[in-house]
Amino acid sequence: MKKTLFLLIAAFCFLFSPVISHLAAQKKTVTIKLASLAPENTPWGAALNKMAADWSAATGGAVKLVVYHNGVAGGESDVLRKLRLNQIQAAVFTSAGMNLISPDIITLSCPFLIRTDYELDVVLGKLRTKLEDGINKAGFVTLAWSKVGWVRFFSRKPVYVPADMKKQKLAVGNDMPSLNDAFRTMGYQLVETNLSDVLVSLNSGSIDAVFQSPVNAAVSQVFGIAKNMSTLRIAPFMGAIVMNRAAWRSIPNEYKGTLMNIGREIENQNDENVRKMEDDAVEAMLKNGLIINECTPDQEQEWINDVNRVMPQLLGKTFNKEIYDDIQSVLEQIRN
Repeated sequence: MKKTLFLLIAAFCFLFSPVISHLAAQKKTVTIKLASLAPENTPWGAALNKMAADWSAATGGAVKLVVYHNGVAGGESDVLRKLRLNQIQAAVFTSAGMNLISPDIITLSCPFLIRTDYELDVVLGKLRTKLEDGINKAGFVTLAWSKVGWVRFFSRKPVYVPADMKKQKLAVGNDMPSLNDAFRTMGYQLVETNLSDVLVSLNSGSIDAVFQSPVNAAVSQVFGIAKNMSTLRIAPFMGAIVMNRAAWRSIPNEYKGTLMNIGREIENQNDENVRKMEDDAVEAMLKNGLIINECTPDQEQEWINDVNRVMPQLLGKTFNKEIYDDIQSVLEQIRN
């Protein structure tokens, strides 16, 4: 009797071991470590925490997203290296970081090309697949795009037309060589300055102006010295959440569509939060001495003409010509 029972148990285990192994594999948790430069107590930090909670709920805990806020994983170049080594599996990048992954992305931030939130939404909607193809070829999957605000000039003296800015020393970082090339070709006085040294450089007089989003300007307090903010929108400041392909392959296929949809929901919510943050930042700075330089349509056209003058020198070198032409085509349809 005991022998028969043993044989039955052995047969059961033999026949059903593939099923048992499959069920065990299904229950195995996939942990994704995501790095972000943004502080946790910001809308970006809150959005990532919500994304982690939503992923866990949607997969019954099968996919766990662990977020490392506040830049604890390092700067963008460090994070990208760790991402490629699979030491982390996902990350939030700004335009500078995305430029390291796929240089074509920076064309979205070509100065004075895209000028409104609506134009940006339509362009990104039309060209999203093409832009993400470049990211995929670099070995990454795009989970969500992030609009981080509009870059504007903050300066000691008022800026209305290009000649006003060309008289002042403009701080630039070394993380956005494409934009630096564009401004240098247009005839600006550029001074390479580390982000952490901007306030010191403004105080010493080695720089007179910066280009930043209003949110960054408010947080960094540069508007305390560079009190003038031009209403001119230089370029949209873009970012994205990406995952390395190896990590994406480790996620069961049954969950991938749902996780992508959650990424899109987070993207839409974040866009609304960023627009409110930008408005709130400007309002706060106005209460503390900010001066707004309101550009007229004719003055704005001077900036557009100035960049168009040098664009033939930049296309194919600084900006991807095919992507630039695609953006122009979409904008012409909108504006006409």
